[in-house]
Amino acid sequence: MMDLLLLRSFVTVVDTGNFTRAGERLHLTQSTVSQQVLRLEQSLGCRLLDRGPRHVVPTEEGERLLGYAQRLLRLAEEASEALSPVQGDSALRLGVPEDLGGEALMPLLSRFSTERPRLRLEVESGLSHHLLRLYRAGELDLLLVKQWGADSDCHARWPEPLRWLDSAANPVTRKPGAEALPLVVFPVGALYRQEMIRAVEAQGRRWRVSYSSSSLASLSAAVRAGLGVSLLPVGSVQSGHRVLTEAEGFAPVGGLELVLYARSELDSTGRALRDRLMESCSRRAASHAPGG
Repeated sequence: MMDLLLLRSFVTVVDTGNFTRAGERLHLTQSTVSQQVLRLEQSLGCRLLDRGPRHVVPTEEGERLLGYAQRLLRLAEEASEALSPVQGDSALRLGVPEDLGGEALMPLLSRFSTERPRLRLEVESGLSHHLLRLYRAGELDLLLVKQWGADSDCHARWPEPLRWLDSAANPVTRKPGAEALPLVVFPVGALYRQEMIRAVEAQGRRWRVSYSSSSLASLSAAVRAGLGVSLLPVGSVQSGHRVLTEAEGFAPVGGLELVLYARSELDSTGRALRDRLMESCSRRAASHAPGG
C-alpha cells in the first residue's frame, strides 16, 4: 500500500518544482520532504524525480505515478470530508456556456451531485461575457467560458474550433441574385458576432442581420431552416447544416478558446469538480481536433 503522506510530498514537489517551496507549502522542512520522496522511491524501486540544481522535474516513472497519486489524494480527502460528523451543507457555483450547459455536461454534473447529496450545486448557463462578469464579481466559484485569448489567471485552456455554417437543404449562399449575405447572429456584444462581421467585411461582402438570438439552439435551427449563415462551434454542427469552405469565400476563423477559471480557495469538493471539468474538456478538445 502506498503511503498517502509520501504521495502528498511527491505531488507537492512536482507542483512547486522545488523541495524548499514544497516544504513551505506542507509546513515541513526541506530535508523532511526530500526524505519522504526518497522513501517513496525506495518502496517503488524506481527514481521518480530528476533533481536539478534549481528545478526538480518528474522522471518518466514519476510522470506515470503523478496522475494516480493525485487521484488517490483527492479520493482520500473526499472520503474524509464525506464521513466527517461536522460536515455541513455546502454550495458550489458554476458558470458554463450554453452549448456546454445541455447534454454535454449534464451527465457529469448529475453524477457529481449524486455522489455528494449534501452539496448544493448551482449552475448558471449563458453568454460568455455575462458569465465572466459574474465570476469577476465573485458570484461564481468555477467558470467555463469562451474567449479570444484567456486571461492570465485561467486554470486551463483548450482550442475551440469554429465553422461557417449554412443550411444543407436551403443554402442561402447558393441563392442567385442575393444583394447582401444574411447572417444569423448572437445579440450585440456577444462573442462570435463581432468576429463574424469583421471576417465578412474583410472580404468586401455586404451583409445584413437576418436572425438574432441569445439562444444557441435557436441560431442552429435558424441556419438549418435557411435563414442565413452563421459562425458556430464545431460541436454545434448538425446533419441539417452544411459546412462552408475557404474555397467558397469563408476563411477559417481561429483563436477562440474554451477557458476554465477556478478560485484558489476551493475546498476539496470544488477541486474535484474542477478536475472533472478539466478531464471532460480535454476529451472534448481531443474529439474536435483534426483527425479526432
